[in-house]
Amino acid sequence: MSTTDLHNLTIHEAGPLLQQGQISPVELTRVFLQRIEQLDGTLQAYITVLHDRAMAAARTAEAEMLRGDYRGPMHGIPIALKDLYDTKGIRTTASSRVMADRVPNDDATVTARLEGAGAILLGKLAMHEFALGGPDPTNGFPLARNPWNLDHIPGGSSSGSGTGIAAGLCMGSLGSCTGGSIRGPAAFCSIVGLKATYGRVSRYGVVPLSWSLDHCGPMTWTVEDSAHMLQVIAGHDPKDPTSSRAPVPDYAAALRADVQGLTIGVPRHFFFADDPRIDRDTLARVDEALSVFESLGARVQEVSIPALQHSSTVQQVIMLSEAFAYHDQNLRRRPEAFGEMVRARFRTGGLFTSSDYVQAQRVRNVLKRECAKVLTQVDVLVSPTMSNPAPRFAEMDAMTTSRRPSFTGPYNLTGMPAISVPCGFTYAGLPVGLQIAGKPFDEPTVIRAAYTYQQQAKWFEQRPPEP
Repeated sequence: MSTTDLHNLTIHEAGPLLQQGQISPVELTRVFLQRIEQLDGTLQAYITVLHDRAMAAARTAEAEMLRGDYRGPMHGIPIALKDLYDTKGIRTTASSRVMADRVPNDDATVTARLEGAGAILLGKLAMHEFALGGPDPTNGFPLARNPWNLDHIPGGSSSGSGTGIAAGLCMGSLGSCTGGSIRGPAAFCSIVGLKATYGRVSRYGVVPLSWSLDHCGPMTWTVEDSAHMLQVIAGHDPKDPTSSRAPVPDYAAALRADVQGLTIGVPRHFFFADDPRIDRDTLARVDEALSVFESLGARVQEVSIPALQHSSTVQQVIMLSEAFAYHDQNLRRRPEAFGEMVRARFRTGGLFTSSDYVQAQRVRNVLKRECAKVLTQVDVLVSPTMSNPAPRFAEMDAMTTSRRPSFTGPYNLTGMPAISVPCGFTYAGLPVGLQIAGKPFDEPTVIRAAYTYQQQAKWFEQRPPEP
């Protein structure tokens, strides 16, 4: 393989080549750093690039492999982190002037786990301010561009992660997800984003948006790459009181292209509603994906989850109330430090009453019960990831997201695992994502269904044009 092709390797492909000495971590890391230097001026995926640190880590990884000390599939793999994951001694800003000079004294738990697995940190990635603000030029940080069309957003809030993976500026990333911030950019950028079950991945050392809705998870080019990253970061963490003690399975064992006998539930009354806000091309691509599942032996069954009609409102009330509580003091003392988009949305959270919040939590519990009941009848739930393809930057304002139905937010409310995989393109050439959600802690079934579809549809073979 020529050096110029190395950035197109997946984590799953690169691991054996590194282990066998066919490529070196130094060579691989240098390729990604060169691409960042060449392309990131246009794509703006990175806030901080750690050139010297990454090369030093690559040389260490190379020496370890030469002496036979191979740590596993993430060893020697160049990754990047959304800039709300704490990194010891490295600026972590949450893309806000409020934290512009913040340098943590400790790593986030998942940062430390990836480093312990031998991953090489290339840098910290752009994001929407405090994981909510939107592509806002008033906050003073880079606005990541969508590699498929630079006039369109890559999604949020893990915008730099979506751009970085799609454009070949890193091999894997961690995003965070409060209402869809892993799966949304994955759909808009034609990559894979996996939100594991609430409590499966530690959030210690991750700047919060909404304590009861926040999730962490991998963003990668393929399903198998996300499985490898999840394997490293999953598991109990005593530093995170919400962290689960549930055993962590072998996610690689779920990489079987087989859905024979699987029952797929489709809540058409919500996800496929006759709503002018929902893009018809998107629905057509997802219907085509459902036909693929049926052709492979899965059974597709319509299901009803009535509380879904309230999920977007409920998610917004809980998220914005908790976000306002976290940022209250800074909003009062230094409002000018926030970008205009995020300041407007946080202040909205201050308008809800305690009664609003409690009632939202009650409806949330109804949704959880309804989903749990449906999941006794089906194995997974399938829908579009997003209601529309990536909008243009010129179409965005502080409330754009809240005006559209959220297909991802319900699974933050329930805490269920959910993944987005590419399922084609609109007639305008913009990516469409397929969302698959499953029972709590049943990531293996979600991964198996996603992997099966991926291997049949092969959308991962299409890369965006070079900018």
